[in-house]
Amino acid sequence: MPRSRATLIGFSAVLLWALLALFTVFTAPMPAFQLNAVCFAIGGAIGIVWVYAGGGFERLAGVPWHVYLFGTAGLFGYHFLYFSALRAAPAAEAGLIAYLWPLLIVLFSGLLPGERLRSGHVLGAAISFLGAALVVLGGATGFDPAHLTGYLLAAGCALTWSGYSVLSRGLGRIPTESVAVFCILTAALSIVAHLALEETVWPATGPGWWAMAALGLGPVGLAFYVWDIGVKKGDIQLLGVASYAAPLLSTLALIVAGVAEPRWSLLVAAALITGGAALAASASARTKPPQT
Repeated sequence: MPRSRATLIGFSAVLLWALLALFTVFTAPMPAFQLNAVCFAIGGAIGIVWVYAGGGFERLAGVPWHVYLFGTAGLFGYHFLYFSALRAAPAAEAGLIAYLWPLLIVLFSGLLPGERLRSGHVLGAAISFLGAALVVLGGATGFDPAHLTGYLLAAGCALTWSGYSVLSRGLGRIPTESVAVFCILTAALSIVAHLALEETVWPATGPGWWAMAALGLGPVGLAFYVWDIGVKKGDIQLLGVASYAAPLLSTLALIVAGVAEPRWSLLVAAALITGGAALAASASARTKPPQT
């Protein structure tokens, strides 16, 4: 598969994640881990159907157990740390720290064989991070040392997802269908977390049920399959920087739906995120990697 095509496929995950907040709003008052369990079960079912249609169960049986452990740790670990961080610290500040993962992907990718990290990648990621900060910190009140535990959990969240994404690059021979198993195991662990930490509450409206299904089909389903293709075969540095479009697009989706109010800072954020991505794309073009 051409590198440029794999990058575009990976970026479609960012577009899907931009709908995460909008769909989640409509599933209220469903608690986080219960929602996580249902959505990952749907996402896993998508993968199983795909595997069945392609006759790939033998390939899944040949995947080493430590790969399944790694993938499950990445998906469940990220969400467990993220939800825990939001319980222990204000959402805006914790969310910004968690959104260090695209920048960390760019930095960590320089350690990968065959990858060359240019200054344009780092500068582009830093500029885009400033744009994301304008979006995420819209309602922030400042960092309070009393919420240090939450901030550390959010930092662990960023390290978990960036580590999962970069290390997946070394699993290029592992079929993307294995993500189906990651999703199913993540759903099982989410059920355990839900029963231990939450009360069971289902969506209060019909649109809430549709939003729950849409989450499982897209942002918490298909997104992880296309992201796997992108980080394994695409331009991982460009994907890292482009991921900062997610919080901006997410906020715009909420505004269009009438859930959030428009802010002037979104224009500045859009310019910073776009400029950072363009700078990273320029750096990638100068690197001229192999096309396949």
